[in-house]
Amino acid sequence: MHIIGSVSFVIAVTITACDKNGINPKSYGFLIPEHFPQPIFDTGNPSSREGIELGRMLFYDNKLSANNKISCASCHDPKLAFSDGLQFGSAGVSATPLLRHSPALFNLAWANKGLFWDGGATNLESQVFAPLTAHDEMAQDLDQLIIELNSVARYVSGFQEAFNQPVNIQNVAKALAQFQRSLVSANSKYDRYRLKTKGASLTMEEIKGQVLVKQKCQGCHVGELFTDFDFHNNGLDTDFSDAGHEGIYMGRFRITYDINDLGKFKTPSLRNVALTSPYMHNARFSTLEEVVEHYSSGIKGSVTLDPLLPRNGFKLSAQEQKQIIAFLHTLTDHTFISDQKHFLPPNFEQ
Repeated sequence: MHIIGSVSFVIAVTITACDKNGINPKSYGFLIPEHFPQPIFDTGNPSSREGIELGRMLFYDNKLSANNKISCASCHDPKLAFSDGLQFGSAGVSATPLLRHSPALFNLAWANKGLFWDGGATNLESQVFAPLTAHDEMAQDLDQLIIELNSVARYVSGFQEAFNQPVNIQNVAKALAQFQRSLVSANSKYDRYRLKTKGASLTMEEIKGQVLVKQKCQGCHVGELFTDFDFHNNGLDTDFSDAGHEGIYMGRFRITYDINDLGKFKTPSLRNVALTSPYMHNARFSTLEEVVEHYSSGIKGSVTLDPLLPRNGFKLSAQEQKQIIAFLHTLTDHTFISDQKHFLPPNFEQ
């Protein structure tokens, strides 16, 4: 088990040693930061060291794409908190720009209300298949993928060690999900201050910004995870028409067909937000200054606008905006983005 940086952790959950198929990998103590809530998920996919390491190998392997040139990390760079820094990524097999901004990946063990910007996947195990098979992403034939993975001795042994089974697509998804759940980010300047780590402190500007974030933002960016993992209309648009794009701009409505969900998108975490520009599902804003200004005076009213947001904005002063941004920078976890032992590309021979 690993402990990230100097932040104190407790063993809050021990994943069971057997899953629903009777597989019995070595049990793995799921380490949870002591100031985080306990994660709630049940996918029949208990984590193991072997499964997480196998998932890490797969995450960085170009074999997962049809042209053997693209990996999951092509759109989820660990240096950017597993985002890609682009408005709409075009790293996929077709080189066609995507219609939504690639989300950051961390603290996903707590994401139990659906994944993607509209909640279109129930859990990480099912989510895997969308980028793997999408024409504009990895465009992989799943049968061909299994053939390719079986040609690598390390994968043949790795699947046996992790799942006591030959290589199969279900366990590809399970291994990738286990690795992504292990991406815990909780060692920012804020965390060290929050846990009263010796020598940790925030400046007066950062503390004032923290107060403002609690007052203005924590209706949606709630608690220590700085997200409720839910879906909200945050006043970006008033028109959600979507001709020819399969509902991609309609938000959560695309999944639920509930008119009350028009324009609602998933709340991203504020953690590592200084690393994950551009911002919003459509990457509309390039800087944190633009984001804060939107909430200050740029909110657009509509029927489904979140009631926590004033239609005329929060009317933040220039000083208050600077203070909020100063605090947001304290949420950057430099240990997380540089953890060679657990999160960065593994060293293994193809």
